[in-house]
Amino acid sequence: MNTPSDTPGQNKSRGALVFAAVIIGLFFVGLMGLLAYGVKQSGRADREALPSPLIGKPAPAFDLPLLHDPATRIDNADLAGAPYVMNVWGSWCPECRVEHPVLTKFALTKRVRFIGYNLKDERGEALRWLEQFGNPYVLVIADEDGRAAIDWGIYGAPETFLVDAKGIVRWKHVGAVTDEIIARELIPALEKAEAQQ
Repeated sequence: MNTPSDTPGQNKSRGALVFAAVIIGLFFVGLMGLLAYGVKQSGRADREALPSPLIGKPAPAFDLPLLHDPATRIDNADLAGAPYVMNVWGSWCPECRVEHPVLTKFALTKRVRFIGYNLKDERGEALRWLEQFGNPYVLVIADEDGRAAIDWGIYGAPETFLVDAKGIVRWKHVGAVTDEIIARELIPALEKAEAQQ
């Protein structure tokens, strides 16, 4: 039996509200599912889902101090003439500790110059880190405020670039470099860059 407050028009309105609430709920469940899928995918080993727009283009200009001698500055021209691997790292970066032995082992082959790019770090901390874990780099530049990193499209550390003898960016990897990545990606990119000199 209908009470005076339950008129047929109100029942229709209530039904429409319930239907709308169900649709909105399903929409949000679907949205959360897409978000969860995206988060899961971002944790894949292939974190370089979006390739760098720098590949095939001149390396961005920079003029940065040496970590070990801040009075001395290094720019692109100082690195021209031979390919180099530029590894972005920081003493604050846990993944940098993971990849450091791999980079050190490859740097010892002297196959290519390794340039360290110390990002948003305190000089003393960075120097202590290198003293503790070893220094595989022929030189280390320091970008304390991260401004030059913006031009390189650097989001954090570790990130690693291959720049050819003409100053063209040939390869980029986001995340820790492994022996497999060196063998499968970096060495072939280096060989291709050397063949194009």
